[in-house]
Amino acid sequence: MTMAAAMQSRTAELPARSKAGRIAHVDIVTDLGAAEAAWRAFEQPGHLFTPYQRFDLLSPWQRLVGEHERARPFIVVARDAEHQPLLLLPLSLRQNHGVRTACFMGGKHTTFNMGLWNAEFAALVTIGDLDALLAPLGEHADVLALTQQPLHWNDQQNPFAHLPRQSAINGCPLLTMEPGGPPASRISNSFRRRLKSKEKKLQALAGYRYHLATTDADITRLLDWFFRVKPARMAEQKLPNVFAEPGVEPFVRSACLAPRGDGRAIDIHALECDDEVIAIFAGVADGQRFSMMFNTYTISEHARYSPGLILMRYIIDRCAERGYRSLDLGIGSDEYKRMFCKDDQDIFDSFVPLTSRGKLAAMAMSSLSHGKRLVKQNQMLFDLAQRLRRAFG
Repeated sequence: MTMAAAMQSRTAELPARSKAGRIAHVDIVTDLGAAEAAWRAFEQPGHLFTPYQRFDLLSPWQRLVGEHERARPFIVVARDAEHQPLLLLPLSLRQNHGVRTACFMGGKHTTFNMGLWNAEFAALVTIGDLDALLAPLGEHADVLALTQQPLHWNDQQNPFAHLPRQSAINGCPLLTMEPGGPPASRISNSFRRRLKSKEKKLQALAGYRYHLATTDADITRLLDWFFRVKPARMAEQKLPNVFAEPGVEPFVRSACLAPRGDGRAIDIHALECDDEVIAIFAGVADGQRFSMMFNTYTISEHARYSPGLILMRYIIDRCAERGYRSLDLGIGSDEYKRMFCKDDQDIFDSFVPLTSRGKLAAMAMSSLSHGKRLVKQNQMLFDLAQRLRRAFG
């Protein structure tokens, strides 16, 4: 299928102000296959995007999870007057209560959401450019719910920061690493000593090792273990098992097996011995940043030696050796994250109405998000919400 055949409407021709380097055409693509070539071109050097927006991660999510949730591809591609691509928005479209809502693909499985931008264009974007981008979208959607967007990525501002925005519900602890800095600048010497003391118990195990899974067989074996152990860990914490939801396991397996340069769309780091897997951390990386997506650790007696923390130390040092500048452990302020991550990533949400019907929806979404953030920031309210959630399942 050609890209033209996948469009719901003809390209929007925008006003005469458009010229090279400014948005002149906006295409709506509703088929993943039709968007693939343009999408992969945005993943090449010279573009601004997070590794969560790679085609090999979001494509299986859309096919295996999004379709089950009745979310349809809504991929926006903007070009200049010379038809040079300027940006791609990997969105999905849902309809609830008569309101058509466009969100970033990936649902709860992406820590950060962002468009894929020509980096030079992104640095010069004005509110006028964004108006030109959004104007044609009202034919297809009532509101944009653009959540969990990083304010900056790789030292460049997210162009959507020009839109009306509010702080996201949850924050994201961040470890900033100084290239070539000493190990103590990443993890204090005292914390390293404590971890090494714990690790001595594990080092006595036959075949004890840390490694990054590289073969399909290793990846499959580690995921088989993860999908057995993670449900037990989540049940201990009285948390719903999001990995049991329809399509999620095959989506995760597909992205972990998808090749990406010298790695995968999702990389799996593991701590194990000959007899068992002890811990895994899986995440996405782009050569400058590692972002953790999911993790778990053994339910055997070896759990007492903090294998998750030991594995995190290995990952941090490995990233530092390769010149990475930052690392995050995902959304949320869990205590273990603060052991490593002393800074915070600024994250924002934007709820943008595209039609008169969308105005009311955007106001409701904004208010609900603001209320959830207030609950998260107030320990007493948060504890009450947790008790209510457990009481009502």
